[in-house]
Amino acid sequence: MLTIDLYTFGTPNGHKVSIMLEELGLDYTVHKVDISKDQQFDPAFLKISPNNKIPAIVDHRGPEGHPLPLFETGAILMYLAEKTGQFWPRDPEPYWRTVEWLMWQMGGFGPMLGQANHFNKLAKETVPYGQQRYTGEARRLYGVLDTRLAKVPYVAGEAYTIADIATWPWARFHPWHGVEDLAEFPNLKRWYDEIAARPAVARGLNVPKQEE
Repeated sequence: MLTIDLYTFGTPNGHKVSIMLEELGLDYTVHKVDISKDQQFDPAFLKISPNNKIPAIVDHRGPEGHPLPLFETGAILMYLAEKTGQFWPRDPEPYWRTVEWLMWQMGGFGPMLGQANHFNKLAKETVPYGQQRYTGEARRLYGVLDTRLAKVPYVAGEAYTIADIATWPWARFHPWHGVEDLAEFPNLKRWYDEIAARPAVARGLNVPKQEE
């Protein structure tokens, strides 16, 4: 029996969890939730993800063997890392660095880049203030990440962690954020290219399968 159901769509947030599952080598079943058709508002999905956002999971072998539904990507990544003992160092300093940078992604690098996506590519009308505000903030956050990666090989430090898995999918859309060429941020580009070459990352990006 496959123990994890993944409810997802092909977005940066969706790819965080599919990449994590592929990195862990866990068996899982994909349930496509097409947000372009408002399927995230289906009552059955809302029982799993009450904030009507993808992704969400149900681990049928959760704590004490009971099914555990989870939404919010940060919570899902932390849960899977703790469940398997992978991609989240246990020594106190790298443990908290991982939490720190994961929270940075959840509170800044995701939401602000998402707003840049919206105003630069998806808005039904041109809103110069929105474009300027969020493109500027996105570029500032790229600079923060580049400065960090000048000091350490990965976002949280010496090891590849859930902080990298959470951050990398958003950087894929850098042209939408006012960063046409990642070479402008050479430390970030080095990190980005290294993670892009990981086989599990390539597999995770194909969830749901592109032909679907």
